[in-house]
Amino acid sequence: MSKKDKVYIPSGVGGLIRYPEEEKEFIKLKPKHVVWIVIGIAVFEILLKLVL
Repeated sequence: MSKKDKVYIPSGVGGLIRYPEEEKEFIKLKPKHVVWIVIGIAVFEILLKLVL
């Protein structure tokens, strides 16, 4: 087989590399906590509009 007949197939990962040290999270929140925070902010804004 000559060099002209060789077929070069690209790598299957497409250049994507995952590094485990980049996946560390500083703050872990459950979805339930996020909902309660949003509700708390909404109630706080409503109370501010009533007082001011």
